Order: sequence, then C-alpha cells, then structure tokens
Amino acid sequence: QVQLVESGGGLVQAGGSLRLSCAASGRTFSSYVMNWFRQAPGKEREIVATISRSGGRIGYADSVKGRFTISRDNAKNTVYLQMNSLKPEDTAVYYCAAYNRIYSGINHGPIDYWGQGTQVTVSS
Repeated sequence: QVQLVESGGGLVQAGGSLRLSCAASGRTFSSYVMNWFRQAPGKEREIVATISRSGGRIGYADSVKGRFTISRDNAKNTVYLQMNSLKPEDTAVYYCAAYNRIYSGINHGPIDYWGQGTQVTVSS
C-alpha cells in the first residue's frame, strides 16, 4: 500500500511559478512510476507529466512542455512538479499518481494509487 500526499498548491498570478510536492509512504517508492495529473472544472482528468522509476525517462503533455518540470528524489520518497510561466488554463486540481509497471510514458496504463489532490489557481 502506498499513500500519496500532495502539497504546494495555491493562488498565483499568470506568469508566476509554483512547485508541487508529493510525498509517498512506504519503502518501495523507487519501484513506482510517478505521475502528475490535473482536472479542471467540467473537464476530464488528464496526465501532465510522468517520470520513470530511476528518473531517467520523462514525458510531458504538449500543453506544458517547456514550462513544467517533473523530478523525483527516491531518497526522500518525493516527486516534484515545478510549474513556470503559469497560465489561467493551468487552473485545476493537481493529483499525484503511481503505478508499479514498466514505464509507458504519457500513454500510461492503469494507475495503482492516487493522492487527494491540491488546488492550483492561476489568475489573469
């Protein structure tokens, strides 16, 4: 069992930055491919970024490429999402997610664990 707890969300002006963190419980964090998803009001949940177990492979949704950076620290059981040049359309609840299978990039398979989400609001 893995528990994921996100933090770092908040209100920011367009063009600003935020860094989200997701702390995982358990001793098998490095066994999981980690992902960030988001869900805006009235829209389906979508993947934003994904990172392999070692951190050597990374993928991003086209909408955030060049602005967001995913990283992980396996010693701290934490995955991060650095978000720069934020836009109002980035407003959403951001979720951390994990799966324990071979890394499959943005075209992910089923998710094993979800966090509770953290709200990011970008004002214009």
